[in-house]
Amino acid sequence: MNKETFEKAVKDSKTLKSKPSNDILLKLYSLYKQAIEGDVSGERPGGFDFKGAAKYDAWEEQKGKNNDDAAQEYIDLVNKLLAE
Repeated sequence: MNKETFEKAVKDSKTLKSKPSNDILLKLYSLYKQAIEGDVSGERPGGFDFKGAAKYDAWEEQKGKNNDDAAQEYIDLVNKLLAE
């Protein structure tokens, strides 16, 4: 993974022309977390923390993916969104 390319994608993700759907936002979040921190840890939020639970679940779907692969998928997704 090229760290500079990843950091540029993170910066670019904040300047998209239109706000992506919640599914895409969760995908971006989960790939980012997997690239930076690795597999999900801690307890899944419960109760009425629907947003926290959705983020946890999305990140958990990336479990086992190595950091470089997650970073590359993140970069590719941001570039795709920028092209739209």
